[in-house]
Amino acid sequence: MKISIGADHGGYKLKEELRNYLMSKVEVITDHGCYSDESVDYPEFAHKVCDDVENEQSDLGILICGSGNGINMAANSHLGVRSALCWKPEIATLARQHNNANVMALPGRFIDMEMAKQCVDNFISEVYQGGRHQKRVGKIKVS
Repeated sequence: MKISIGADHGGYKLKEELRNYLMSKVEVITDHGCYSDESVDYPEFAHKVCDDVENEQSDLGILICGSGNGINMAANSHLGVRSALCWKPEIATLARQHNNANVMALPGRFIDMEMAKQCVDNFISEVYQGGRHQKRVGKIKVS
């Protein structure tokens, strides 16, 4: 599995820990920054990760900002991305199983490392169930 990861300053510390955690779990992890806790603009990192997912250079993306909201909104501006804001493992599971999410956004200021690891583990291990969910997922992007 190939994962792309990115964060702004609000998610920097969590990104660093998750990147190290994932190194033994996935084949390739691409870190698109940021690389310090200095203030940066979250859309830059969302777009880099989402470009990888859209261009099939990565199977899944993980994004982190302070609340998770801004980076999630930037991610969902990409037509080939279905990004889910996840703060509990159950949300990450359902995002993959029911919504075919290919990007996960985490709230770096509102989730601890153990919860983030559980969310990531569920997100990367679950698969889309299709079936009754496909009709709904097919209606997400209208253009």
